[in-house]
This record gives sequence, structure tokens and C-alpha cells, in this order.
Amino acid sequence: MHTADLGPHRRREIRALLDRAFDGEFEDADWEHALGGLHAVIVEADLVVAHAALVQRRLYYRGRALRTGYVEALAVEEERRGRGHARLVMAELERVVRAAYDLGALSAAEGVDGFYRRRGWRSWQGPTSVVAPDGLTRTPDDDDSTFVLPPADGLRLDLTEPIACDWRDGDVW
Repeated sequence: MHTADLGPHRRREIRALLDRAFDGEFEDADWEHALGGLHAVIVEADLVVAHAALVQRRLYYRGRALRTGYVEALAVEEERRGRGHARLVMAELERVVRAAYDLGALSAAEGVDGFYRRRGWRSWQGPTSVVAPDGLTRTPDDDDSTFVLPPADGLRLDLTEPIACDWRDGDVW
């Protein structure tokens, strides 16, 4: 569902899940990044137990602005992990990416990248940057954590080329 359809109670519930899942490391800017797009949510006994969001961004590759479905805020309640919830929410977001975007992208924390690789996401090998207010700025800390879901339409990507994202507050990738 879209952010507009979540309602204040569900938004608070999702934010609380994210705060728990990220051990208090989920900041207001991270929450802002997850809003304004689509949310895949699993509810059990009227409680949100899994969530992921898909927002539109622009990635710049070889002089082209690619309409990108960017995955944010994937989380599963600790006691529900290992039951396929993350796979379910990601499958729905990946379906939308393949049908509506040039490609998918996300930033994966170290240690969870295998989950994305098994789903067909590819690690970006080239240098990453951001189109910041003061111009193109390298983001070397994000070079090893950026993943893309190759498009279904056959757009060829050279994963060793430079790529840049659009600017936003907080973590840009």
C-alpha cells in the first residue's frame, strides 16, 4: 500500500518495528527515506511483523537518469525471523520494480548481503557518488554496500562503471 493509505496508527507501528529491528540505530532521516512510496507489510494478529518500502529515486549511469525503485526499511520482528517474511515482502517489491522501474537498488548492511545476492541482486563494483547540492561528490563508504536488481527489459549495466544517486538528507545511499 502507499504511505498515504497506512494511516497514523500503522505508521507508528511500522516505525516502532524499525526501531526495534535496528536496535535504536534507525534515525528520523531513515524513516523519512521510507515514506512517500509503496509499503509491503505483513500483519499477523493485527500486528505488523514485517515491512519494506519502495520509493522512487534517480540513479545516474553513463549520462542517463534511471528511474529507480529503491528499497528502504526492510525489517522483521525478531521472533518471526527465519519464516520467509523478508522473502515475501521483497518478492512484492521486486515485482513492482520489474514492472515499473528501469532498475532496483538498495544499500545493504554488512552481513545481510547474501540474502539479496540469493534473490538476484548484484553488488555494484564501480565507484559510487551523490549529486549533492555542491556538485558530484564521491561516496567511497558506500562502494561495497550498493546493490542493484538488473532490469527485466534487458538494459545492460556494466557494474564496474561509476554510478551516482540523487541527494537526500541523512545517508544518501
